[in-house]
Amino acid sequence: QVQLMESGGGLVQPGGSLRLSCAASGSIFSVNNMAWYRQAPGKQRELVAGITSGGLTNYADSAKGPFTISRDNAKNTASLQMNSLKPEDTAVYYCRSCSGYGCLYVSWGPGTQVTVSS
Repeated sequence: QVQLMESGGGLVQPGGSLRLSCAASGSIFSVNNMAWYRQAPGKQRELVAGITSGGLTNYADSAKGPFTISRDNAKNTASLQMNSLKPEDTAVYYCRSCSGYGCLYVSWGPGTQVTVSS
């Protein structure tokens, strides 16, 4: 199906920035939507930002403004630019793809750790 691999995570100070990347392989031409999720310790996985094949985006309230999701279809990548990071943003970030109508087929990456701490 679709294989996803995240990169770009790491340790950053509050107020700093990180750019996460998601590389897709496999049945990439069938991908409709892509999204970034995150899961903090002891919490459920939550949507951070999503983007359709046409470029329509949606964000969690906490991500509006400081975060920007984008995709490069030619390079088969999706990115999440994270600015003004806060300790509350500490989590494992996952890339997700949807294929088919209404996200009929779902693929997940293994995740990348983001830690915001002084």
